[in-house]
Amino acid sequence: MFYLNVMFSLILVMVLLFTIWMLSFPGVSSFEKNTPFECGFDPLSNMRAPFSTRFFLLVVLFLIFDVEVALLFPILSVLASSSTVPLMISLFLFLVILLVGMFHEWNEGALDWVSA
Repeated sequence: MFYLNVMFSLILVMVLLFTIWMLSFPGVSSFEKNTPFECGFDPLSNMRAPFSTRFFLLVVLFLIFDVEVALLFPILSVLASSSTVPLMISLFLFLVILLVGMFHEWNEGALDWVSA
């Protein structure tokens, strides 16, 4: 069974490599297709629209809290199978740190959509 899995993996790798190799040949392309796409901005222009630092801060905070919430899923799946005291303490401390961080950012005004 192991050799069958290894052979299937090797065949799949070869097929994917061949597909990527065939797709990498340059076809008929234009200058416009080869230019980098910069979120709708012309990459060769000198003038850029000002970037909102509040939006950047909000995005960074979202990523931080999103990753922390994603870390909760493995803990909750282990908690469903076995409920031990160290696991409960670590989950409680994790949630406390997460909530304290969120309330701190809320108190600082980083989560306000409209600036006062």
